[in-house]
Amino acid sequence: MKMQLDPVREPAIRRRDLHANLIEHAYADSTTLARALASAVACDLRDAILTRGVGLLAVSGGSTPRQFLRELGRIRLDWSRVTVTLVDERWVAPDDARSNARLLRETLFTGVAAAARFEPLFEPARDPASALLRIARRIDALPLPFDAVVLGMGNDGHTASLFPGGDTLVQALDPHGRERVVALSAPAAPEPRVTLTLPTLLATAALYLHIEGQEKRQVLARALDPQTRSEQMPIRAVIKCAGEPLRMYWCP
Repeated sequence: MKMQLDPVREPAIRRRDLHANLIEHAYADSTTLARALASAVACDLRDAILTRGVGLLAVSGGSTPRQFLRELGRIRLDWSRVTVTLVDERWVAPDDARSNARLLRETLFTGVAAAARFEPLFEPARDPASALLRIARRIDALPLPFDAVVLGMGNDGHTASLFPGGDTLVQALDPHGRERVVALSAPAAPEPRVTLTLPTLLATAALYLHIEGQEKRQVLARALDPQTRSEQMPIRAVIKCAGEPLRMYWCP
């Protein structure tokens, strides 16, 4: 059973050592990490295809996962039975340099994984709020739960597009919330975003956190501090509420 979190009141967090809900996999360099993480995720997808006939994966954008996505895209499995989506998207055109969909086209889908089905989070609309209902319906139609979700983390402790100071952050972090996705704007985000909510991210058989560098390690340490609140560093909410320990893949 998943631990419950009220994003406004967190006394339970202060009584629990969140390190117990985190399993660390440390590697010497980013290449070794990328190969190990790709192998683990591919194993999750193979198991899903064997047990339920399909696989469902959600991945993150940004610069950190590029090598991992390329490695995963080279691994042979029945990608025609796999659906891939994103944990969040910037509200930019799919050919924009900052588009997470473009990142997948340039990395994951250049290999044998090109046979997978892609479910984007972007629609041609003036803003994410105006397309949110249609996006939510498409996510609802996926063969949930996810078989693997791979998250990243920013230097401010955000994950997906769950940014500190986000205008819908409390809604997105509500463990009882029914929304699959929310539109979010935040001071640290250059453009509006659409992001999967905390309950949606946690609806997965395997949950990964991919971070690199000593600075990110220090950020995570601050997020685990008992004095930190989830609104300040949303990655904390993910670790706290995960039904199974979060699998952290890290390298210096």
